[in-house]
Parts: sequence; structure tokens; C-alpha cells
Amino acid sequence: MFGLIPKDEKFFIMFKEMTSNIIEGAELLKDMLDSFSDPATSQRRIKDVEHKGDSLTHDIIRKLNKSFVTPFDREDIYALSSALDDILDLIDASAQRVVMYNVEKPTPEAKELAFLILKSCQTIDKTVALLGGKLEPISEYCVEVNALENEADRVCREAISRLFDEEKDPIQLIKWKEIYETLERATDKCEDAANILESVVVKNA
Repeated sequence: MFGLIPKDEKFFIMFKEMTSNIIEGAELLKDMLDSFSDPATSQRRIKDVEHKGDSLTHDIIRKLNKSFVTPFDREDIYALSSALDDILDLIDASAQRVVMYNVEKPTPEAKELAFLILKSCQTIDKTVALLGGKLEPISEYCVEVNALENEADRVCREAISRLFDEEKDPIQLIKWKEIYETLERATDKCEDAANILESVVVKNA
């Protein structure tokens, strides 16, 4: 039987606010690449979500500094808030690069990576929702996030390989290589968050 000490459950609510905000950012990124009707406006909306994410992260850190008793280890609360913030930073960085590099049309691989980012963020959100209750299912969700990261890694590798095979313009090659790698790093950060959540389960077993 797993369970966290039910002390100051406000942390659980705050983490859920963070993951809901991250999903909003991931949905905006996916829509940006799928429709590509007004990428500059999409990027500004993602930036607004990222600013909100920064504010939510600061709120958690402030609460952590003021709390005498926490529901799980202080270092894990800090690490989880940082990892979640990093996910949104990379979603924003991906959108910024698409606009900054004047991308004319997103590639199928970029769209697939955005889809995998969204799926990873949704799975992290489900995982965080379990904090404060039974922790057993968290490990299953963490395995799912790891699988999604492996898939994103494969898509990124194949996309970059195709770039070197087919792209004759070195500037375009550099631009797309960086976009692919930034998108893939967002799934790395989801995996980081999942690993922290899994360690919380182990420590509270």
C-alpha cells in the first residue's frame, strides 16, 4: 500500500495547475504546426502560457521555502517543479525557432514530434493527478513516458538523417536540425519529470 503523508495538499493542487498549463502549451504547439495558419500569433500565445508557467513555478518554490512540513522530500518537490518548467521552456523554444527561422512549411517529422510532446505532457498530467492518493499506477505512466521519449528520439534521429541525405541548402539543414533537437529535448524533460515521480513512489513505498 502506497501513500504520501497528507500534509499540505496545496502542493498537489499547484503541480496539477502546472501540468494543465503545460498541456495548454503543448496543444498550442501541435496546433501551430498542424494548421500553420499564423505561426507568429501561435508563438505569442505559447509565450503567454510559458510566462504563466514561470509564475506557477515561482509560487511552488515560495511555498516550499515557507513550509515546515512537506508531503514528500523537499528536493523532489524542487526537482519536479524545475523539470516541469523546463518542459514548457522547450515547447516555447521550439515555437520561437519555427518563427525566428521563417519556416515556410512544417515537416511531417516536426508534426509527429509535437504530437509525441503532447502525449507525454498528458501522461505526466495523469501521473501528477495521482499524487496525494494511491501511488501504484504512477510507475505504469512513467513507463509510458519513457516509451514516448524513445519514440521521439527515433523520429528525431531519422529526421536528421533524412536532412543530411536530402537537404542541399546548408542553412536549411542547420535550421531544421536545431528545431528537431529542441522538440526532442522537450520529451527528454518529460522523461526527467517521470523519473522524479517514480523516485517519489520508491521513497514512499
